[in-house]
Amino acid sequence: MANILESVDQHTQLVGENRLELLLFRINSTQLFAINVFKVKEVVKLPRLSQMPGSHPCVSGVANIRGTSIPVINLRQAIGFKPMPLDGDSNLIITEYNRSVQGFLVGKVEHIINMNWNEVMPPPQNAGHNHYLTALTKLQQQDRTELVSIIDVEKVLAEIIRYNVKLDASKLDESLLTQMQGRKVLIVDDSATARHQVRDTLRQIGLEVIEACDGQQALDLLRSWCDKGGKIPDEILMMITDAEMPKMDGYRLTHEIRNDKRMASLFIVLNTSLSGSFNNAMVEKVGCDRFISKFQPDLLVETVQQRMRQLAKA
Repeated sequence: MANILESVDQHTQLVGENRLELLLFRINSTQLFAINVFKVKEVVKLPRLSQMPGSHPCVSGVANIRGTSIPVINLRQAIGFKPMPLDGDSNLIITEYNRSVQGFLVGKVEHIINMNWNEVMPPPQNAGHNHYLTALTKLQQQDRTELVSIIDVEKVLAEIIRYNVKLDASKLDESLLTQMQGRKVLIVDDSATARHQVRDTLRQIGLEVIEACDGQQALDLLRSWCDKGGKIPDEILMMITDAEMPKMDGYRLTHEIRNDKRMASLFIVLNTSLSGSFNNAMVEKVGCDRFISKFQPDLLVETVQQRMRQLAKA
């Protein structure tokens, strides 16, 4: 337990300051890409791959890493470019997302940078819906500034794994369905794919979904409702937020809400692709009410039902 709490302290100290670490890498000679370091387990040279018949075209094969079989996704191909060749210059970034481990085939792995979420920008609004970025940032490289594209890994995985949002009818509490009709839930996530997954899940039980793409946008929205006399805990059944987001992360968002007496009692669910043994301790430390690792539609709905029962007893 001491090691768990130490890990919590180390990570929440970083995110509590609204900071993140990015692993920089290249998949071609001209562009610099990044993913969150906290989701990276390790980086290795590309090992020999075993082919997997019938797999998705973007899955280059399976790597055996210390006795564990890990699917390898050709990241360049997955985001719409020509497939990256399997050669001596290739590297494998092994990550843990949505309770699964996978490797991303990339080229040169550069280094890690530590920065503030305020330095991270969402993609341009006119970029359309078909890009694979959650955010952009700028890196000063000696005498030049280079644009860094932060990959929307959840979108990449959703197109390969095809997550199912259909609910298990046996887990629905029929006595609560009428009460849930029209209740509002605020979803906060920088990944449009993740927002759509949660939205499509909750709409099946009649909930009204309000979306925000980062913590600052969500906080501004909540504060504007409060300023107009709204009673947030009465009007919003719960807020479901991601952890890592541009402008303001989910931890800082939770901190700001808990320190505003007008909305301090809002029920907050941390719904993140980050996984690991210390998440429940982290949730308690930062003040969330519940942690759910992505993507578990039945567990999301059960959390809503538990909240409804809790309110009925109040």
